[in-house]
Amino acid sequence: MNAFITGAASGIGRATAEALINRGWSVALADLFTDDLDAVQAQAPGRVHIYKLDVTDADAFEQSVSDFADKHHGQLRLLFNCAGVLEVNRFTDISRERHQQILDINIKGVINGCQAAYPYLKAAPEGQIINMSSASATYGIPEFAVYSASKFAVQGLTEALNLEWRKDGIHVGDVMPPFVKTPMLTSQKHGAHIIDALGVNLTAEDVAEAVMKQLSRKLTHRTVSLQFTLLYLLGQISPRPVTGWLIRLLSRS
Repeated sequence: MNAFITGAASGIGRATAEALINRGWSVALADLFTDDLDAVQAQAPGRVHIYKLDVTDADAFEQSVSDFADKHHGQLRLLFNCAGVLEVNRFTDISRERHQQILDINIKGVINGCQAAYPYLKAAPEGQIINMSSASATYGIPEFAVYSASKFAVQGLTEALNLEWRKDGIHVGDVMPPFVKTPMLTSQKHGAHIIDALGVNLTAEDVAEAVMKQLSRKLTHRTVSLQFTLLYLLGQISPRPVTGWLIRLLSRS
């Protein structure tokens, strides 16, 4: 079993890599910042490979996935598109350049990964993609506007490819956690009322465990945490204005 993981240097990507390594998988750790990955590689030197990768570079993505798959008879069991960035602030207080970077990494990076991995996933028994989505894809979240939009895009891509690639034996799904205590969130300079209302109750390891469940019980959208699962299910049966009212209430100062 082999897996290619983006955003593997910290947070959910790293926790997932360590969970897979502990289960005997061969893992590719891909990130723009690779300085801290030697410690992970040391856990299983023969099974862990490090790639310095900017996910917005389609050619580099293709070369990295190809190199890793070649080490496994041209096959890839799992692509985990975990790389992502976040900026919490009012839409008008975030620069145009930062908005574009969020879209490039969170959407273009996922598209690049899917395109690069497709032939190797198709060649593998039970080829699978897990995309990193978010509770923010349920309804547009104030002060998360472009991040939320990017996760809506990931959700739509996931649904479409899961139908389109079914005939190729590839399952495409995503995981949707609410707020997770990771460097991406804790490094934010601005808070948000909805974070205070809902709290940060998940760790990277909690989400990694959800990824492990997704490997065997494949869903299109896997929610994480009981609290959000109940909110998500409520949103599926409630009129959309009701969901909007709830988000407005949680976002109110």
